[in-house]
Amino acid sequence: MTLNGSLLIAGSEKRGTNGNFHGIAAATGEPLPVSFGGATAEDVEHAASQAWAAFSVYRETELDRRAEFLDTVAEEVERIGDDLIVRAMAETGLSRARLEGERARTLGQLRLFATEVRDGRFQELRFDRADPTRKPLPKPDLRLRNVPLGPVAVFGASNFPLAFSVAGGDTASALAAGCPVVVKAHSAHPGTSELVGRAVQRAVARAGLHPGTFSLLFDTGFEVGQKLVADPRICAVGFTGSRRGGTALMEIASRRKQPIPVYAEMSSINPVILFPGALKNRAVDIASTFVDALVLGAGQFCTNPGLLLAIDGEALDIFVDTAAKLLPQIDAQAMLTPSIAKAYCDGVAKLKAHAEVRAVASGKAGSRFEGTAALFETSADAFLAHHELQDEVFGAAGLVVRCKDFEQLERVLDALEGQLTIALQISEEDESLARGLVPKLELLAGRLLVNGFGTGVEVSPAMVHGGPYPATADGRSTSVGTLAIYRFLRPVSYQDFAVALLPAALR
Repeated sequence: MTLNGSLLIAGSEKRGTNGNFHGIAAATGEPLPVSFGGATAEDVEHAASQAWAAFSVYRETELDRRAEFLDTVAEEVERIGDDLIVRAMAETGLSRARLEGERARTLGQLRLFATEVRDGRFQELRFDRADPTRKPLPKPDLRLRNVPLGPVAVFGASNFPLAFSVAGGDTASALAAGCPVVVKAHSAHPGTSELVGRAVQRAVARAGLHPGTFSLLFDTGFEVGQKLVADPRICAVGFTGSRRGGTALMEIASRRKQPIPVYAEMSSINPVILFPGALKNRAVDIASTFVDALVLGAGQFCTNPGLLLAIDGEALDIFVDTAAKLLPQIDAQAMLTPSIAKAYCDGVAKLKAHAEVRAVASGKAGSRFEGTAALFETSADAFLAHHELQDEVFGAAGLVVRCKDFEQLERVLDALEGQLTIALQISEEDESLARGLVPKLELLAGRLLVNGFGTGVEVSPAMVHGGPYPATADGRSTSVGTLAIYRFLRPVSYQDFAVALLPAALR
């Protein structure tokens, strides 16, 4: 399919005039074919005004029609075929298998939300009938439903060019809720974004919806995203990226005359707790599966296991020694962008230079566009004394923290910031110890898992991909699974309405 670098605004397309940029081949740093034009302030204004115009219509679309639209988006994305995979491979350095799997997940998300919309439970209809005989005052008739917030700004993520991007989970859940979407594409994969954006645009047309239901903007800097969040017609934001980027958007949103929610997934080091019995019985096996999880996708997952906590001793030595033997066999892997590769190398260099950190092992060296896996260790005393050791290193780097005893391990947990996931590696003999720890862990993370690692987020009604700050801006929400729809809804109560005045769902 043809790319031309256009902005896609409300059913039309135009060349952006606010600078130009190219997609970059992740493996070589070379510019890819087709330049993309950045949006102007006027383009942002046009997209937002069209989204607002679409909202008054789209918010009340029949649920079956809205669900059919989501299914149509999935169909149109699937129809792009191999062109989508080839372009995404070039722009991200990710493998064909990874991207084909991510495409399947993207299609599955859209269809899952279509099912959720047809079911209608997200409306949470409630009926509390009047009782005119109640004393001392009559009881009013009360009915409640959830209504969509309004147009949503969605920011594409660098590390998931399909599942957290133009037609990813934020877009799918916002559209399912009845909210038009304006996407700010990620500059790391503009060609991939345009291909998917055109698919969504075609689906809007096929469904006969207002063209402002969807728009796609490109940016040559930060101006477009900032203006989008500040626009009074944007009512919520979905973001996946760095803590710096997420907090900047939160600040803009909070300064508005009418502040809006920013659902930002930002920073997490995803602790893994190695319980004594598990280490004693399975140290070698756990180390092997840990290394696999650490280097998966060059470690560029928000749920990558970056921190391991364990009690010092012979069993932990076996775990570390096993990982140290495996890592040198791991090839360096292309990272998503040259800037991400540089940031990763800088983060690893800081750990190597830290006086309280010991380098355990590293993978094979690669080019400046590739990340080399690395494992480090430190003491719990040092970790507690140096807050910078909690900083996320986005890539295949892990830090083992050696604790004197379980009491000190708990003190390390108490010092941690909010996380997306915490993994517990346990054996049967550890269950009592683990059970006592769970209430503490519930306060730290959105997802707790046993004998696994956080990588691999199941799209499920029971999934939470969120957590206390700075894992996310709002730990009450999730960006994966059907609960994500509730981010873009609010409840409205109707008191003593005549039936003819009520929304159809409440009659």
